[in-house]
Amino acid sequence: KPKAGNSRLTDIFKMSYMMQPSIILLKEGTDTSQGKAQLISNINACCAVVDCVRTTLGPRGMDKLVHDDKGKVTISNDGATIMKLLEIVHPAAQSLVEIAKSQDSEVGDGTTSVVLLAGEFLKEAKSFVEEGVHPQTIIKSYRVAASLAAKKLKELEISIEGKDPEERRALLIKCAMTSLNSKLIHSKSEFFGRIVVDAVLSLDQDLNLSMIGIKKVPGGAMEDSLLVQGVAFKKTFSYAGFEQQPKMFHQPKIILLNIELELKSEKENAEIRLTDPSEYQAIVDAEWNIIYDKLDKIVASGAKIVLSRLAIGDLATQYFADRDIFCAGRVAEEDLARVSKATGGAVQTTVNNIIPAVLGSCDLFEERQIGADRYNFFTGCSNAKSATIVLRGGGEQFIDEAERSVHDAVMIVRRALKYTAIVPGGGAVEMELSRSLREHARTIQGKQQLLIAAFAKALEVIPRQLADNAGYDSTDVLNKLRHSHASGGKYSGVDIINGGICNTYETFVWEPTIVKLNAISSAAEAACLVLSVDETIRGPKSQSQDDQTPMGRGMGRGMGMGRGGMGGRGRGLRALRGRGGR
Repeated sequence: KPKAGNSRLTDIFKMSYMMQPSIILLKEGTDTSQGKAQLISNINACCAVVDCVRTTLGPRGMDKLVHDDKGKVTISNDGATIMKLLEIVHPAAQSLVEIAKSQDSEVGDGTTSVVLLAGEFLKEAKSFVEEGVHPQTIIKSYRVAASLAAKKLKELEISIEGKDPEERRALLIKCAMTSLNSKLIHSKSEFFGRIVVDAVLSLDQDLNLSMIGIKKVPGGAMEDSLLVQGVAFKKTFSYAGFEQQPKMFHQPKIILLNIELELKSEKENAEIRLTDPSEYQAIVDAEWNIIYDKLDKIVASGAKIVLSRLAIGDLATQYFADRDIFCAGRVAEEDLARVSKATGGAVQTTVNNIIPAVLGSCDLFEERQIGADRYNFFTGCSNAKSATIVLRGGGEQFIDEAERSVHDAVMIVRRALKYTAIVPGGGAVEMELSRSLREHARTIQGKQQLLIAAFAKALEVIPRQLADNAGYDSTDVLNKLRHSHASGGKYSGVDIINGGICNTYETFVWEPTIVKLNAISSAAEAACLVLSVDETIRGPKSQSQDDQTPMGRGMGRGMGMGRGGMGGRGRGLRALRGRGGR
């Protein structure tokens, strides 16, 4: 039996503990989740996102139809496009959206691959997290594995530098076709591959993407698409007199303007005080003289084609038509920049002192009908450092997806020209990297051995998914690939056409090294980012909804102090006339 003094001492301790004030750090309503359960929850969220795009990988990948709240329908199998349209709100899963966007802007292709790899890295790490391995141990091992993979990738690459122009063009077409094979327009991959390569090769050394214009014209077949070695843009808004202008010129001079050629009316609050009524006519004449002076100087420059970013009014249009000059106003800024680059002209902000050096030129200008629209073509440009791809096709969604596909192919060819090295695709590189990392893992001890082996296993998701999406037995295909790579077949990948495996280098399934390099490093970093988060703090919901409560309901209940109070049971301002407060 405890002594009375000890019992009293215990009571004092209990009371002092209970009297300690609670420490409040976060605003009321803040939700915090932490620990292993939170990390696993984040991994599960990322894996759920990956499942959305998993089936879009490869030449036999399926398309996704996304229907947004505004009624717009998008059909695509481009990873970055789908990730943007999904509007993911989970904070951890948003990291996958960011790496897809990064891959798209940096390389242009491999957006589905990078999301798939990041999800697989996290999936492999999940079992280790559940068993109590510290996330920092996993992160460290993953970074070592990514570094080893990048080093091995450099050994596997094949340089295309130093090839003669024809051979290099053929190699680039193969790279473009590999990108297009997984798109909606894969049936015409060779046709579009040639268009894309010729467009990129026509650019300057800086390979400025804005110098390639892609115009979409609904109607016709895909084979009706064409490449313009120069510039083409849709006929702009025109005034009366436009149809009287010539629509074809041989070797014309072209003037590019950034000024308005319209009669300027007085502002509403303008005030002119005249002492003599005859002075009014002088003011009106001055307005006309200003515009005629500008037009006379343009005609005197010898230009036969006048393009302006701003409006060209009806007076100027008729004036140019009378002198056999073609004009177009409100030309888009990017189109004007391409015309400038192709024809050698400089955009002018004034018509004073126009010298021949600022005028552009081309062999042929013509207005041509394409589908239901008319387009202005500038071809045979002396220093054409720009190109325009005109896409034709059936539905609007189809042409939109064709544009995204061509954009990806253009980015791939640009990267192959800048970083002149390629690697075989079709999962061959991933299988060889996986084999190499497994071999390295056997030479080290401790947890890192298991984690690098897990990283190597995750890389196999690419060939496995390629086989699954093509309808083949992925287990059988992977077993054949492992055997082939163990026997020295480092270029063996998935044979999508015939099933089984093949040498993807010999079958011309090529990709720029930078695509794979960027995909693996970005995926590893995204996985490490998610693994490094051990607590999620969600702020309290905004009080804006409460603030938007109708004034009547708030005042009625608040001011009504019982039945005989000021407001009674009234609603809003009517509370003042309630039962109690007449």
